[in-house]
Amino acid sequence: MEYTVQRLGKLAGVSPRTLRYYDEIGILKPARINSSGYRIYGQAEVDRLQQILFYRELGVSLDGIKEIVTSPTFDGASALRDHRQKLLEKREQLNQLIANVEKTIALKEGRITMSNKEKFEGFKKKLIDDNEKKYGKEIREKYGDDTVNKSNEKLMNMSLEDHEAVTKLSEQVIETLAKAFKTGDPGSVLAQQAAELHKQWITYYWPTYTKEAHAGVAQMYVDDERFTAYYDKNQPGTAEFLRDAILIYTGMKN
Repeated sequence: MEYTVQRLGKLAGVSPRTLRYYDEIGILKPARINSSGYRIYGQAEVDRLQQILFYRELGVSLDGIKEIVTSPTFDGASALRDHRQKLLEKREQLNQLIANVEKTIALKEGRITMSNKEKFEGFKKKLIDDNEKKYGKEIREKYGDDTVNKSNEKLMNMSLEDHEAVTKLSEQVIETLAKAFKTGDPGSVLAQQAAELHKQWITYYWPTYTKEAHAGVAQMYVDDERFTAYYDKNQPGTAEFLRDAILIYTGMKN
């Protein structure tokens, strides 16, 4: 069966404008253009659109989707199995959050008691899933699935006391870094203190610490605009300053 832009858009619940844009950026080309100039889509394009919408639902960027679906090694069946697994994980996360909310409602109504640990169990899972959506591809390529999975496991096993400690450490890193930045010297005592606090902070999440990995993360803060924007939001240049401080701290600076 074949579809025009209007019919396919109605079938999939997306706008014709979106389908035209997908054509323009090269992630969903029509099967052909008919004599009247209309885009015509066949079954292969319908299947491709389903895959694209799955990835969009999982938070993958259009650039990321294009890289995946246009790869010569792309396997549609394997992709669907991967989608299914991720949807099951998302369902589990939602189930945990729903259970957490239900417990909190019952707590507020005086029907049950609830420990502080129980209150944030679901949110730790959400943090892991959010990080996977934002940075998963990059960090898995850089450090490997095993390291990332162990880091996620360590986060899930984090106690309330650890959570409070790492939150305080995060605040100390930012405060010390802001003061050190004003000195203009990444080798200063304050800057090296910020690098040490940063090491303490990341070791709450990493299964093991190495100077090479620490230096690699510092470089990523500069290379990845998302991290740069976070560190530079109050003082432009802070991400580079932190990188240099960590490179000095780890002995990796040339």
